[in-house]
Amino acid sequence: MVPRVQLAPEIQLAQRLAGNEQVTRDRAVRKLRKYIVARSQREAGGFTHEELLKVWKGLFYCMWMQDKLLLQEELGRTISQLIHAFQTTEAQHLFLQTFWQTMNREWTGIDRLRLDKFYLLMRMVLNESLVALKMQGWEERQIEQLLELLTTEILHPDSQAPNGVKSHFIEIFLEELARVGAAELTAEQNLKFIDPFCRIAAQTKDSLVLHNITQGIFETIVEQAPFAIEDLMNELEEEEEEEEEEMSEEDEQEQDVPSKKLFEKLPEGSGGAGPDGGEEQAGDDEDSVGAVLQFDYEAVANRLFEMASQQNTPSQNRKRLYKVIRKLQGLAEGLFPEEDVPEKAYRKLQEGRQERKARKCLPKSQLQDKTGRAEQEDPRADPSSRSERKRRRRGPGADPAAPQEQPGGRGRRGVRKRRRRPRAGARGKVPGCQEPDVKKKWTQERKK
Repeated sequence: MVPRVQLAPEIQLAQRLAGNEQVTRDRAVRKLRKYIVARSQREAGGFTHEELLKVWKGLFYCMWMQDKLLLQEELGRTISQLIHAFQTTEAQHLFLQTFWQTMNREWTGIDRLRLDKFYLLMRMVLNESLVALKMQGWEERQIEQLLELLTTEILHPDSQAPNGVKSHFIEIFLEELARVGAAELTAEQNLKFIDPFCRIAAQTKDSLVLHNITQGIFETIVEQAPFAIEDLMNELEEEEEEEEEEMSEEDEQEQDVPSKKLFEKLPEGSGGAGPDGGEEQAGDDEDSVGAVLQFDYEAVANRLFEMASQQNTPSQNRKRLYKVIRKLQGLAEGLFPEEDVPEKAYRKLQEGRQERKARKCLPKSQLQDKTGRAEQEDPRADPSSRSERKRRRRGPGADPAAPQEQPGGRGRRGVRKRRRRPRAGARGKVPGCQEPDVKKKWTQERKK
């Protein structure tokens, strides 16, 4: 008999991870974590690039076979947290590199019904990679290495990443960065995180990548500016309140003031912090957008201008980036893109563009007339007023369904005679429609 060849542990785990039974797959995931911890603790341990590619292929099909949303979220969280089982930063980066290479290789084979689970997996892996940076204290060297890895595997024009992977990565990058480090990262550190997007936006020849970066990174920064400034003001107010409380506590220790007893006797709602105040704060929390990153808008504009003004930058990219630069410079000067900020900024950002388009479509007479404002507020009033004006202009071709235009048997002829009364004098007509001799006199008088 031919001796049986024993497979490598990575191949055995990959086969079990892609098994048909969920019990087998769950047991394989637990064994994989223990195997990674045990092997990474060895002095001569660690994984090679090919071994981790085999491991990720098994994990990919483990996610492929998983059904039900809650179980998919639990499995995606378990897989993404495997990065913390590696003991060194180099091993963690190799684990991330092989993940993105696996997604790039297998992306075209994912059907429409399974896209959401892999979108979720990419989001969770990116989140955990940022959490690993946070655990290391946001070291500058570690940030540069991670950004270089992500740029090489996803954003760079020479990468093998499909458009779906690039678009989703650009869309979720700022969201996950804010979720992990909004409370700790400074504006200077956030500028380093978006620096690769500035370079790619200036160099890329792919219009889709340029559009996604402009909308998903720079326009998002502009739209979140009111909320970022509001958060900064809230932090300053909280610091002032803490200082005032410390000062008041010191004063109370020096002087015994019976203010607490008086406050306890006051009925609820008479003043101070009561249950109503708590409800108001809860309502404010519901309207908040969430964690928002802080940026130095002038520094972002300068960095983007530095990249866009280079000679090798395509003209299409330069024009698109210059528009964003002007918005960032306006933010640096205190000019917000919307009027009602920051309380109504979220609602205004959603409806502002549609309102501006509707205003452009209105005639100048309605914009200048004071009475036209009421018509603009009521959208149902505009179509009827326009239709009435059209019927008056058309005369015999007007709509027969309008009773006020057709009183009695005379109807339309009376309307035409009233419209043609200004013909008695030349001033009542438009200059371009006058007779030749009258037109000459009108032009001569205008020159005088």
